Amino acid sequence: MAVHTVGAEAVDGLLARAGTAAERVASRTAMTGGSYNALYEVGLTDGTRLVLKVPPPAGSPRLRYEAELLCGEALFYESAATVGVPAPRVVHAEWSEDAGAAPFLLMSHTPGVSWQEAGGSMAGGERDRLREELGGLVARLHTVRGPGFGYPAQRVAPLAERWAPAFEAMTDAVLADAAAFGSWLPLPAGAIRSALAGGAAALAEVAEPALVHFDLWPGNILLDGAPGARAVSGLIDGERMFWGDPLADFASLSLLSAPLEDDPAFLAGYGAAGGRTAFDDAARVRLALYRCYLYLIMLVEVVPRGTRGEHLAWVRDFTAPRLTAALDTVAGGG
Repeated sequence: MAVHTVGAEAVDGLLARAGTAAERVASRTAMTGGSYNALYEVGLTDGTRLVLKVPPPAGSPRLRYEAELLCGEALFYESAATVGVPAPRVVHAEWSEDAGAAPFLLMSHTPGVSWQEAGGSMAGGERDRLREELGGLVARLHTVRGPGFGYPAQRVAPLAERWAPAFEAMTDAVLADAAAFGSWLPLPAGAIRSALAGGAAALAEVAEPALVHFDLWPGNILLDGAPGARAVSGLIDGERMFWGDPLADFASLSLLSAPLEDDPAFLAGYGAAGGRTAFDDAARVRLALYRCYLYLIMLVEVVPRGTRGEHLAWVRDFTAPRLTAALDTVAGGG
């Protein structure tokens, strides 16, 4: 499924709802790289650059947790600002899907290029320095506390007082999506559900709901500056945030690399900013559980996204053995 588009007139209508008159708009340029929301860079006549994000129209196929995703994104950016973590600034947010008007999010433009794009030109010393900086930023995010565990829009389940039932609701939802869409999984859903349930005792150790981005793969980490002197300029696409275990962020952070819980540079920054850097067996079980959840999302979302061909094959080849290995880690107690 191609990312949907929004015409110039509709873009102007959304901007007007945000208090930006059409005569102030100098340009509207569709942005690439996303697989769900439509994104537009908006240039104003005074030189200000904004980003407009618009989810698919009502009734479009999606996973259960994707209902009112912009609630989480706006909350992530507002929360990041309270602890000095660079991220877009919310200009205007209307995320409710029950308001009778199309939801959207208008935010400031963040300078830089993605770590994914810049990584090929990065020397080892700069990479370690940036991983240490990133570790410190992520640890600061994890100091933000929420009102309960789960997704803030509460469309999967109400916020819970305990993490274990909240996480169970999240994994049950994606497995229900797999059944509804007929998604291919490397193991029967019942076997996956039973294996995940084996980690309940480890989940019970999580006492406070922390801010979790859960999509911090290199494409969502922006860097700015000249090669050798780059810095993290922003953490973007916070729409998949939830209140949960800080360790959950290690799943996406390590998606395309070696596990960052074993990376000395990242842990140096994470620990210096107050993050916990000791991982006992229960922590290792939780890390495996969060990787299972991420792999399940990747396997299931390809159906409503309409993914075909080489990318579909890559998703299955990449996630299936990793999901099986993570489930084995849960079963083995870490």
